[in-house]
Amino acid sequence: MKLERNPPPDRGCLVGIIFFILGLGTLLPWNFFMTASQYFERRLNGTEVHNGTGRVQKEYLFNSWMTLLSQLPLLLFTLLNSMLYQWISERVRIAGSLVLILLLFIFTAALVKVQMGEDRFFSVTMATIWFINSFGAVLQGSCFGLVGKLPPKYNSIFMSGQGLAGTFAALAMLLAIASEADFESAALGYFITPCVGTLVTLLSYLMLPRLEFARFFLNGISSEETETRDELLQDNSKMNGHANGSLTAASKTEAELDCRSDATTQAALPQQAVQAKASVLEVFKKIWVMAFCVTFVFSVTLSVFPAVTVDVRTTFPGKWELYFASVCCFLTFNIGDWLGRTATSMFRWPRKESRLFPALVVSRVAFVPLLMLCNVQPRHYLPAFFTHDAAFIIIMILFSLSSGYLVCLSMSYGPQMVDPKDAETAGALMTFFLALGLSIGASLSFLLRALV
Repeated sequence: MKLERNPPPDRGCLVGIIFFILGLGTLLPWNFFMTASQYFERRLNGTEVHNGTGRVQKEYLFNSWMTLLSQLPLLLFTLLNSMLYQWISERVRIAGSLVLILLLFIFTAALVKVQMGEDRFFSVTMATIWFINSFGAVLQGSCFGLVGKLPPKYNSIFMSGQGLAGTFAALAMLLAIASEADFESAALGYFITPCVGTLVTLLSYLMLPRLEFARFFLNGISSEETETRDELLQDNSKMNGHANGSLTAASKTEAELDCRSDATTQAALPQQAVQAKASVLEVFKKIWVMAFCVTFVFSVTLSVFPAVTVDVRTTFPGKWELYFASVCCFLTFNIGDWLGRTATSMFRWPRKESRLFPALVVSRVAFVPLLMLCNVQPRHYLPAFFTHDAAFIIIMILFSLSSGYLVCLSMSYGPQMVDPKDAETAGALMTFFLALGLSIGASLSFLLRALV
């Protein structure tokens, strides 16, 4: 078979659009449950219990439990995904996960109309969150491995789609509130939205194998091989102009990569094709800095968002109170996170070799006390220092921009620090450490919310 020297064009940027939709689809479960915290708290705010001195309203700590039970299966199934990909095809993992996520979203939408006790509703909701995020973990890990085979810019496009998932959920919630429909109808319309989004994601993925550009890379031809081949062809052309008849090392490599039909060239296969993949430990030694960075960024982010930030209250009473959490917490964060991820497709600073990069990642820990000192209610220990809405919004903008930007850079840099043959392993490892950071942050959210 003759390999093309250059990849075919991505006509209409269809492959980019599909990976953007896939990125959006992978985080729909987490974002739609997180943004609907007001709906869930409304259904869980009627139970009273004795505390020894009287009857008080039972606290379900929905946001903290929702965050934890979203991220623990993500960590577990991301780890299992490294074994699943050897036994279950990528097509089954991605398409199957999307079908099951769609069914669970339909179940959640139907649950809006079902009356049940608050304890049972809480248990059923937590079980749904666990399972839907388990399938989401398999989906996300598989998609990261898939996009790792394409040129680096598609990783940024995929991450940008993930960033938009939260904005999509926040806008859906705002529309549900603005519709002024009754509580059940607004909630039903809200949860039907991710059903449609997941279905579109599934159909988009099924269209991917039909695109020539996708087949070129996904059938085993890495973007690095293509770039190297092009560089070698250019170098060879220049050297031939100065040295007639000399066969340089570059032209030899060109001959190997050209895969022409003559017997001599057929025997000269690329060295990379016969090299065995590096072990997981060898790959980790090359990417451990980026693994630490993505873990630390998400640990900081999930420790306060949404468990702490969703309880920040406006100082302006009135109708604005209905929209404050959706706009200033969820929409502001998700737009900032998406802009941060998208910015990496235009510029990348610091470089992956720079020591400044992990330093910037660690400096984000300053956002934890800043957000805890905002107007979080109720509070027990810390004073509220940043009480004005504008202060909270400014902190959230910086918090979200830095989160999206540094996460996307970390996830892009990781697979670039290994040989092309190990890019998929690196992508799977980076996804595991991403999930680890989310789980650590979710666990810390219980403590940090109690300390406010």
